[in-house]
Amino acid sequence: MDGQPQFSQEPGAAGEAGGTGFPARLPRMPARLSKKAKAAIIVRLLAAQEVKLPLATFPEEMQVELAHQMTGLRYIDKATLAAVVEEFLAELEAIGLSFPGGLEGALSVLDGTISPTTASRLRKNAGVSLTGDPWERVAEVDVSRLLPILTEESVEIGAVLLSKLKVAKAAQLMSMLPGERARRVAYAISLTSGVSPEVVQRIGMSIAARLEAQPAQAFPDGPPERVGAILNFSSATTRDGVLEGLAQTDSDFAEEVRRNIFTYANIATRVDPRDISKIVRGVEQDVLIRALAGAQGEAAAASDFILSNMSKRMADSLREEIEALGQVKESEAEEAMNAVVAVVRDLETRGELFLLTGED
Repeated sequence: MDGQPQFSQEPGAAGEAGGTGFPARLPRMPARLSKKAKAAIIVRLLAAQEVKLPLATFPEEMQVELAHQMTGLRYIDKATLAAVVEEFLAELEAIGLSFPGGLEGALSVLDGTISPTTASRLRKNAGVSLTGDPWERVAEVDVSRLLPILTEESVEIGAVLLSKLKVAKAAQLMSMLPGERARRVAYAISLTSGVSPEVVQRIGMSIAARLEAQPAQAFPDGPPERVGAILNFSSATTRDGVLEGLAQTDSDFAEEVRRNIFTYANIATRVDPRDISKIVRGVEQDVLIRALAGAQGEAAAASDFILSNMSKRMADSLREEIEALGQVKESEAEEAMNAVVAVVRDLETRGELFLLTGED
């Protein structure tokens, strides 16, 4: 080999032995392997060991070049393979610390440590072109920023968008659409089986570019969501007073806030009966008993709903403890019911529970 790795090109038909179709002696072409060819050899070796590399995250031109290199290579002798592997391992061992290439890689490392405003300014100043998988970036965006795209773009674009998101986020977005729009998008999803990967990639690039053009938000949630979240854990008296005042000042805003409020009383109408077991497991039993016992008025229906959607044995046991507990102070009952609501909200945030719209 004269000290240089060699590789073979197409096997010659004249060299086949015994009509087996395999060459008796692999023809060789003395050559110095390029770094790209060596990379292709390493990828092929890892693939033979069933090691799946995240090649889809590489720039498209890099993926194309890798395919071209693998097309040109045919047979590699053992000495060449050993030399390439040794060189690869030596380079790995020599690396003390690696940094991601490009601004996007740097921002990925710094995610959570620098403000979204700073990241947005850096991208804008650098004129960053979108590289890699745009859907990874789209998936990280809050639903409040994705909803306008889902409502303003065509239903076909919306269908692709929902199909590329995790089920929990897609379901949340779908529930925020008007009924007719939601039905049209759902039907459009049924037509996406023939969409090519190239089209999906272009749609992802377009959506990611639109999101990049949006100014960074100081608050992840909108005003109705923030007010609703505060009122969720306020006392019933405070909540009713604030809503009444908002209705007099801005009835539309008050209605949006109402839609974002979820209280203990809403459990009966907005929680799937199959999710009750998850909620019960997340609440300490003494807290659950105080909530069940202390619920009055509309909230009492929620207690009945919880007890009727668990095993008879557990429900009977809880009823006995409720009876033994007796009357619960209003403040203690309110605190316990808020604790149950907090568990529901936490399950919803983690995608383990989906709240119903409460609408017919």
